[in-house]
Amino acid sequence: MALLSSSPSLSITSPNYRYYPSRRLCFYPISATHVVTPHHIDKSSLTISETSSEDQLWAAACLRVRSFHEFKPSTFGIQDHKRYLAEREFEALKERIAGKRTGFNRVSCLNASLPLSQFLSLPDDDLCAQCKFSENGEDRVVVGTLDVNQCMSLPDEITGMKPQGIEGQFARGYLSNVCVANELHRNGLGYDLVAKSKAVAQKWGITDLYVHVAVNNEPAKQLYMKSGFVYENDEPAWQARFLDRPRRLLLWLGLPGNQNW
Repeated sequence: MALLSSSPSLSITSPNYRYYPSRRLCFYPISATHVVTPHHIDKSSLTISETSSEDQLWAAACLRVRSFHEFKPSTFGIQDHKRYLAEREFEALKERIAGKRTGFNRVSCLNASLPLSQFLSLPDDDLCAQCKFSENGEDRVVVGTLDVNQCMSLPDEITGMKPQGIEGQFARGYLSNVCVANELHRNGLGYDLVAKSKAVAQKWGITDLYVHVAVNNEPAKQLYMKSGFVYENDEPAWQARFLDRPRRLLLWLGLPGNQNW
């Protein structure tokens, strides 16, 4: 089984949890002790939309922490540490969306959510407890999230080459911080999030959309290629060793409005 997630914008390390050093959509193998039985959902009530609501941003931050880090259940103070990580991501996410982070022209958080009532049969209410929010009097749960970034490049990542010149400041975009709740893998939520992100990027005038993926990550590469992405470049081995992570591929997608699309 594979874990569908991307890495956080956090860079905290600790002996008490495992950190997956990637900022893009990735599938990581997990041991049998961490396998979660998929929960099938009714997608008729699924919504995927941009948000700046603090309740939803907090729920997204919590989902990223539970997706990107594996904690030892017996660790002392684990809940305090989880909250610390969520608070860091929450504040950073708000700053990026508000345009306060240097190098980002525009950032949007896309959340996929479902009504809380769909999760009453889950044996573990951890997802609902951490990722719940209220909207228009209805309790919902964030089950997937990603960021769309309008910028020339992302920190510590391979830079896309299209479009060239000053146009790249506004017409180039990247996906980051993509994750889907472990319990809801194999429901097509990853594809749904990527499809929505393409629509948002096109609305902003982005003609060249990029994503990074680990070179040995076949499931993620298949997802992106089925979504229209193609290979453009790969990360030098020395850079991957320096950053202590698997080597990345840079995948490109031309959106409508791109002369090469």
